[in-house]
Amino acid sequence: MSRTIRALGLTLAFAVSPLAVSGAWAADKVKVGLAVANLQADFFNQIKQSVEKNAAAMGAEVVTVDAKGDGATQVSQIQDLITQKVQALIYIPAGAAAASVPVKAAKAAGIPVIAVDRNPADAPGDTFIATNSVAAAKTLGDYVCKVTGGKGELAIIQGQIGTTPEQDRDKGFKEAMANCPGIKEVGREASKMWMKDEGFNIAQNMLQRDPTVSIFFGRADALALGAAQAAKAAGSDHKVWVFGFDGDLAGLKAVKDGTLDATMTQRTQFMGKLALQSALDLVAGKKVPAEQLQDAALTTKDNVDQYIAEHP
Repeated sequence: MSRTIRALGLTLAFAVSPLAVSGAWAADKVKVGLAVANLQADFFNQIKQSVEKNAAAMGAEVVTVDAKGDGATQVSQIQDLITQKVQALIYIPAGAAAASVPVKAAKAAGIPVIAVDRNPADAPGDTFIATNSVAAAKTLGDYVCKVTGGKGELAIIQGQIGTTPEQDRDKGFKEAMANCPGIKEVGREASKMWMKDEGFNIAQNMLQRDPTVSIFFGRADALALGAAQAAKAAGSDHKVWVFGFDGDLAGLKAVKDGTLDATMTQRTQFMGKLALQSALDLVAGKKVPAEQLQDAALTTKDNVDQYIAEHP
């Protein structure tokens, strides 16, 4: 952890006391902070849109901040949200490093935390809302085994190491591959930001080292799209299967046109609304489950149109 993050963490922990934020709130609306990891990612954008879209009808005022993938920036932004006296914090950590700092600070200030997509292991939110990525990745892995005939050389482009989605997708996919011995993993490399350009560069390097790679699993649609672009540029003399995860609009369109062979569509619109409802319930003193895991839908050419028309 950097000195900057540690320093900001100390500031967060002690700058605002519970009494300082427990005064009179606006009588008509609950003020909710929404700290997003990176609005360049469609997945996070969809959650943001859902929270903001439902806010008026549900009696909330939402203050949104975007960390742009930087943990230190996010710590500082959440310090500001606490100063603004938000009554609940919907929190999507920007990464694994220092992810627990904002949770500890918010709780010290008497502010409930709704962790979405990523949950700091050493300081979990009051509730955690995410896709059941273990089950979803296993479903995807089983499909990969089926459509490839259970044979091939697999290269994995990972998300950020240490984050909940990366760990869970790894676990679920490994469970599927354990039952598919004809697929051999020949390489894996982690991205830093889950971005398309990273997927392209990583896949390009993998193909240069091993041109026989026939299956890519990008842990996010953006990574998979980069891999598909690299495979096309390499001009492989064999079919290269490419699978993603998220159900981003770009990913769904890529499944429709055959650029991606499948993805897992997450319920981002529902998760955003659920996060806001959970925030309001916690402010009202209601009990909320510690985990609220959602199913994801295996998405192929056969069913992709419904998710393009209306994202769940």
